[in-house]
Amino acid sequence: MALPRYGKSEEIASFVAYLAGPEAGYITGASLTIDGGFSA
Repeated sequence: MALPRYGKSEEIASFVAYLAGPEAGYITGASLTIDGGFSA
């Protein structure tokens, strides 16, 4: 179910920061979509 709004730049930035940090060290070769459920 899609969210009733578009994503905020802060939400995208925090996800990018997560991916660049040590917590995401086990994520490899994945395609991650940030679209609020619009492609579901």
